[in-house]
Amino acid sequence: MHEYDTVLKSLLQDPNNLFFERITGAKIGRWLNVELPEVTQPRVDLLGETVDGQRLLGIELQSANDSRMPLRMAEYSLRVYRLHERFPEQYVLYVGNAPMTMTSELLGPRIYCRDEIIDIRDIDENWLLNSPFDADNILAILTNHKDRRDTIRRILARIATLEAGARELAFRKLIILAGLRQLKETILTEVEDMPIIVDSTMDPEMGPAIEFWREELWRRQGERNILRRQIGKRFGDLPAWVDERLRDLSTRELEELSLRFLDAVSLDDLFGL
Repeated sequence: MHEYDTVLKSLLQDPNNLFFERITGAKIGRWLNVELPEVTQPRVDLLGETVDGQRLLGIELQSANDSRMPLRMAEYSLRVYRLHERFPEQYVLYVGNAPMTMTSELLGPRIYCRDEIIDIRDIDENWLLNSPFDADNILAILTNHKDRRDTIRRILARIATLEAGARELAFRKLIILAGLRQLKETILTEVEDMPIIVDSTMDPEMGPAIEFWREELWRRQGERNILRRQIGKRFGDLPAWVDERLRDLSTRELEELSLRFLDAVSLDDLFGL
């Protein structure tokens, strides 16, 4: 979660975004020290003070369900109070793939602690895609997509308008977050049609990774072309949806399809329709 954590924090703390204000209803004036006083030095992911200085807002980033989340949040709340002499209003931003099952309350004899849990998939992707800020656009990769490829193309189109340097940095953040949704291959497939997105010679960190993925995509395209010819030879002229299905398959899925092809008796049987 560390690399995802780093990217999410940088996007949410970017002064040019509306996401934090959208989910908390308040605008952050300044970010505070999140190193809490304790032997183990636990850290709150994000802690901010509103522009009017009246409220503290804390947000915890979570990529997996944690049954002890209410206890953790209660501990953070008390430690923040010890440090700042104010209780924070707490939010958990869930960015995982599994259905969100965490509870938001810790209830005991004469004690009650509550935070608000937000599943990022419940955020309207169009609101993020239509935001004027790049940070919001990139976060849209984690929402539910009505059309996955359209969402990716819209994000990439926005990144392509950035200046060199900022463009590569935004793309790197997008690729890292895409790992949470297993969308790296899909994004890099789309990049092949938008070469302006990344100049590998300008980014020593992303360059080798981009070149590796380009080689992977070329290899996968070759496997796809061979499999398509085999399917066409066996079942005749192929409808357009076959190409669409093949385009979306990962290397592993193409290999699995190649094995099913040996026993399939129809296109519907082959593609599990």
